[in-house]
This record gives sequence, C-alpha cells and structure tokens, in this order.
Amino acid sequence: MREMTVVDYDPSWPAAYEAEIERLRAVLGDVIVRAHHIGSTAVPGLAAKPVIDVLLEVRDLALLDAHDDVMREIGYEPRGEYGIRGRRYYPKGGDRRTHHVHAFAVGDPHIEEHLAFRDHLRERPDAAAAYVRVKREAAAKHRYDPEGYVRHKEEFVARTLSAFPMKSRIVPPTSREPGVPTQR
Repeated sequence: MREMTVVDYDPSWPAAYEAEIERLRAVLGDVIVRAHHIGSTAVPGLAAKPVIDVLLEVRDLALLDAHDDVMREIGYEPRGEYGIRGRRYYPKGGDRRTHHVHAFAVGDPHIEEHLAFRDHLRERPDAAAAYVRVKREAAAKHRYDPEGYVRHKEEFVARTLSAFPMKSRIVPPTSREPGVPTQR
C-alpha cells in the first residue's frame, strides 16, 4: 500500500533527475525531443513526496509505445494515458515510488501547464509555501489514498493555472476521468 508522505526538500533531487534522464535517453534515444524536471521535487526548497517527476516531450506517442518493453526493463510500469488524454504515464518503484514519467507529444498543451505551474512555484515563495500547506494537509487526510491526495490538491493547482495566459486550455482537473489521479 502506497503511503503519501511529504518530506522536506532534498538537495539531491536535481541530481536524481539528471541520472534518470541519462537512463531514459539511453533506452529511448531520439524518441525524446526534450525532458523537464517537474513536480515539487523540481522546486528548490519545496517539501514534496520523494518521487522524481519527469516530463518527456516525444516525437510521437506511437514510437514511445513501441518502447514499453525497454521501459519495463529499467523498472517502469507502462500505464497508457492513465486518465489524461494524450499522455503516457510510467511509474517506477511500485508501492515505494521513486519516479513518474509523464510523456506527451511535442506541442501538447499539458506540457505548457506543467511547466507554468513549476515555474510559478519557483518564482513565488508565497505560492510555494501555500502549496506545501495544501500538500501536507492532503498527506495527513489521505495517507494511504493516492487518488484522494491528488484530488485534495486539484483546486489549488487549477486556481493557480487559471491565472496564467495559456496558448490553449486543457480540460479542468475536476472533469477528468473519475478515480484516476492527475499526478501534479
């Protein structure tokens, strides 16, 4: 059973991201166009679940899908879209998660939203502090409920993103497939 635990920032997280990107590039090669460290572990000083979130921009999702076997070989579990149209989701580590890979085709609007949210938290210590409060509350209320943990954070994420001018808007989190976490 997965436990939702929020820990203080660990300065080793950026290096863990870099090491994982090297592993991913080694098995996926030129399928990857760009890679980004996203999620709370990508925000210096921010408390987070100790899981490295990787966002991959890929040439083509079908090309990525053809690499599911090699993703399994390096410890990832291919889960397809997992509730977000146009995404490929790969958790690593089972109940003791270490990484999440979120992959989208270049140009998908989810990319812009993930990066905007991360950058906002990096640039606004007040927003980062507010998000930590929400995350700690979510972890306390939903200790063994990953979906509840994510749902608890969705209002904060949606409200934050609504303040940004985006090239395109995606479906709000509350109208996504029920029971499937969005993994922000």
